[in-house]
Amino acid sequence: MASTNATRMTATPLDVAVVGAGVAGLAVATLLDRAGHRVTVFERFDASRPVGSGLMLQPTGLAALERLGLKAEIERRGARIDRLHGLTDRGAIIFDLAYGDLDPSLHAVAVHRGALHAVLWDAFAGSRARLETGFAVATVDDGHGAAALSILDAAGRRSGPFDLVIDASGAQSRLRRHVASGRPKPYPYGAVWATVPDIGVAPAKLAQRYVAARIMLGYLPIGTLDGSGPPLTALFWSLKPAEHATWRSGFDNWQQQAARLWPELAPVMEALSGPDQFTLASYLHFTAERFHRGRLVLIGDAAHSTSPQLGQGANHGLLDAVALADALAATPDLTAALALYERARRRQIRFYQAASALMTPFFQSDSRLFAWARDRTFNRMKYLPYLRREMVRTLAGLKTGLLTAATADKIANPLGKLAAGDLDRALRQASDEAAAR
Repeated sequence: MASTNATRMTATPLDVAVVGAGVAGLAVATLLDRAGHRVTVFERFDASRPVGSGLMLQPTGLAALERLGLKAEIERRGARIDRLHGLTDRGAIIFDLAYGDLDPSLHAVAVHRGALHAVLWDAFAGSRARLETGFAVATVDDGHGAAALSILDAAGRRSGPFDLVIDASGAQSRLRRHVASGRPKPYPYGAVWATVPDIGVAPAKLAQRYVAARIMLGYLPIGTLDGSGPPLTALFWSLKPAEHATWRSGFDNWQQQAARLWPELAPVMEALSGPDQFTLASYLHFTAERFHRGRLVLIGDAAHSTSPQLGQGANHGLLDAVALADALAATPDLTAALALYERARRRQIRFYQAASALMTPFFQSDSRLFAWARDRTFNRMKYLPYLRREMVRTLAGLKTGLLTAATADKIANPLGKLAAGDLDRALRQASDEAAAR
C-alpha cells in the first residue's frame, strides 16, 4: 500500500458513518479506516452492488486508485483506451482525440462497473470498517447538539451518534437537503446500456456514431470482470427515458436501425437476446453550492451529478474520496478539514459541471442547430494546437478551471505536496471561508 496523507494515523480517531457503498463510499471508507478512524458504511440494499455497464477511468481516476493501491488490479481487468473517435451517419469525423497527443504516457482504462466495484469491495472487505445493509438512510439528527450526528431511516430506526457523516448516496441523495438547496434537473436524454462480447471493431478506443444530436451509438471495450475470460464491451444507445417503452416494443426494428448505422456491429446486434439485456440510465444535473454543513459532508454524485458526456463521474467520486481523507489527516479541526476538502475540490468540480452541461446538448438533444454547429466545428478545432491540447486535457480530467490544468498526480494529491507554510495558509483560507458562511 502506498504511503499517503490519507493513511497516516490520526491523533483523534473519529466515528464516521458513510452513507452508500458505491465508488466514492467504498473508496473513502477504506482510506479513513487506514487512517485509524472507526468507519461504518450504510447501504440501503441487502447487498452492495453496482448499477450499469461500462465507464472510463481517466488519468486522474487512475491516479486516485494508485493512492488506494488498486491501479494495477484495475488495469489488469480493464481495457486500455488511447483515443476517442466519433463519426456521423454521413462519415464526417466529429472527434479524433488521442491522449498521446498531450503526453505519450497518458491513457484511460475502461472497465465494467462490476469490475471497479469488485476491486474497491475487496479493499474495503480487507479493512476493519463495518457494513450495515438494508439501512436506507433518510435523515440526520443533531439531537446531541454540535458534538455529533445520528442517522435515521424512514421508519425511525436510528444509528449513531457519529462525529462525521459522509453522504456518498448518489444523485438521488436524501441527505443533501441538509447541506445544499436546489433540486437536480433531469436531462431529457439518457441511454440504454448492455455488456456484450468485444468483437474487436474499436481496439483501444471509445467509438461513437451520431445521427444529428438525437442518436448516439457507442462501443467501449471494457476488458473483463475478473481479469480472465473473453473481453467484453459496453454497448450504449442514446434514448429519452420517456421513450423507453416504445424502444422496447420496437426492439427488432431498432436492431436493424443500429446495424445500418454501424454495419460492423451487425454480428453484435444479431446476437442480442432482447431489450431485457439492456439497462436504462437517466441523468441528472446538480451542483451543490456548498459541500458540507456542520458534521455532514457530500461527496461524489451527492455533491455533483451530471451527464456522462465527459466521462468524469466515477473519477470525481474517487478524487473526492482522497481529498476528503487528506483534509481530515491535515488537521484535527473538523470544521477546517471539511472546508479544506471543499476548497481542494470546488474549482475542478465547477469547471466540469459547467463543461458537461454545455457539451451535452451537442450530442443528446433534439436541436438541429447544435448538431449542425458540432458537425462543422468540433473536428476542425483540433488543428489549432492550443484548442487540441485543451480538448485532450478536458477529456483526460486534467482541467482545474477554464484557464488552468494540472497533472493527474497533483489533482489526486492536492494537499500531499504542500509545504508546511502553504498548508497552514490553505487551512486559514478554508477556515475563513467557512466562517464567512
